[in-house]
Amino acid sequence: MNMSASPKSLTMQQIFTWLMEDGIIAKDDAKVAFNHARGILKNGADDMHPLTAVAQSKLYSALKPQQLLTLDWLTEWTAKKAKLTFFRIDPLKIDFTKVSDVMNSTYATRFNILPVDADSDSVTIATCDPFNNGWVEEIGRITQREIKLVLANPLDVAQYTAQFFSLAKSIKDARKANNNDLALRNNFEQLVELGKSNKQVDANDQHVINIVDWLWQFAFEQRASDIHLEPKREMAVIRFRIDGVLHQVYQVPAIVMIAMTARIKLLGRMDVIEKRRPQDGRIKTRTADGQEVELRLSTLPTAFGEKLVMRIFDPEVVVKSLPELGFPTNDAQRWDKLTQKPHGIILVTGPTGSGKTTTLYTTLKALATSDVNVCTVEDPIEMVEASFNQMQVQSNIDLSFADGIRALMRQDPDIIMVGEIRDLATAEMAIQAALTGHLVLSTLHTNDAPSAIMRLLQLGVPYYLLEATIVGILAQRLVRTLCPHCKADDGEMLDPVWAALVENWDIPKPHKVYRPVGCLECRQTGYKGRTGIYELLTVTQTFSKLIQQDSDIHVLRAQAVKDDMKPLRIAGANKIIDGATTADEVLKVTSALF
Repeated sequence: MNMSASPKSLTMQQIFTWLMEDGIIAKDDAKVAFNHARGILKNGADDMHPLTAVAQSKLYSALKPQQLLTLDWLTEWTAKKAKLTFFRIDPLKIDFTKVSDVMNSTYATRFNILPVDADSDSVTIATCDPFNNGWVEEIGRITQREIKLVLANPLDVAQYTAQFFSLAKSIKDARKANNNDLALRNNFEQLVELGKSNKQVDANDQHVINIVDWLWQFAFEQRASDIHLEPKREMAVIRFRIDGVLHQVYQVPAIVMIAMTARIKLLGRMDVIEKRRPQDGRIKTRTADGQEVELRLSTLPTAFGEKLVMRIFDPEVVVKSLPELGFPTNDAQRWDKLTQKPHGIILVTGPTGSGKTTTLYTTLKALATSDVNVCTVEDPIEMVEASFNQMQVQSNIDLSFADGIRALMRQDPDIIMVGEIRDLATAEMAIQAALTGHLVLSTLHTNDAPSAIMRLLQLGVPYYLLEATIVGILAQRLVRTLCPHCKADDGEMLDPVWAALVENWDIPKPHKVYRPVGCLECRQTGYKGRTGIYELLTVTQTFSKLIQQDSDIHVLRAQAVKDDMKPLRIAGANKIIDGATTADEVLKVTSALF
């Protein structure tokens, strides 16, 4: 397995020579491993890269900690051997319209290269062959810019070459097909220009269809919970919310954004022509692996046109258990006991995006057996679930939450879920339902569980009705969880940080805490996924007696803690002890202890 002095391309022989030189593969094992990898390469696709074949051999390093030689590991190691920078391709950080101007798809595919960044002075190009670089001089001469070479995962280069150039072409063609003067934007600054042209943006243009299809699949791959299409003056912005944080994905010409929005509204059975008032809609589609996904659509007229937000709902989320949502064992048992009560009101509180709907749907899904009638009134219906009887509030025909509850009570329900208690009329109907023998679950927007009592009193609900009907209140937040693939020991937590978290609570400092690092699995954020932290207030007889017209929130909180309620911040501290999250995440979403 001798290599040439000046290799023209990375070969299997070169890879194994390096592996033996570094002691990663013992010489005695090299021949068998080499022949196995060569067999994979020979039987694989014509364009299979030798690094891919070695990775598929599932070899382990002879050096400690004797890790599996994955394709990412091999590529990064090869980059060091070839004295190049290893580059992880993150599609969220690449402006593929800009980089696709550097070369065409045919040229990129021919040399297995992909432009990943470009500015006025230089172009960064990812390759998967450090030696086959005869094209560098040609690209430098054509672009009149310095060429910076980096090494990337061969499978990533192949995948994103196809995606980036295809999408960039669709966007350019859509812009060309729908190009018109600025009057089309229908924005605050251009109202006087309307009417100059009757040309319509074609929502059914094939290029637009390709862009929208790509957008959804990309969002599913990136684990996005929301997609934002935001019109701006010149270039519109696409952003994804991933694990609670917004990331800018891409910029598209304003005219293309109009066509994309029209396409999505059309599929969501919304009024495509109406752009002056907010609208709601929904679409059901599938991921690349065939899993059903539901998108809830919401439009908002802004200064530069219609802003569209798509919330992505995974139907699998409602089949998760309470511990999978983040409930501690004790709280899960208490919550199950509460929801088994024959009547009363159970409230879930927290800000928008804190997972209240997920908790309610998961709970209702478990309760909706064949001998129970579960009815909901929502605004809008978040997820369509076959085991519930769901009704949507419609203000245009005077069907409010209160009207919905009144109608549901004539439908022989056992359990009623009210999307949100917003006003006194809804609160009164929920209480009436509870008093007549129904279990009612609903949501409120309050900072903690005891504050829900104060909020209902402020709405005008008599204290004695709350005393008679409220059986439990759950406050919750979502925190990002540390990526299990890269989280690292951060040493002992600093005393002031832990003291600020737990204040006067008798919780010993954890012996080990973790910090986010960042890897390919978590897109270099250090976090992957989210989990809930919960504050569960069970209304005991003692607590119930404290509910008065002039109730003191501090007295209510103190009694709730005596009744085994753990405040949100303490629940977060326990997640830190478990190694699930960080102090920064907990402090970001919880208030100071009382």
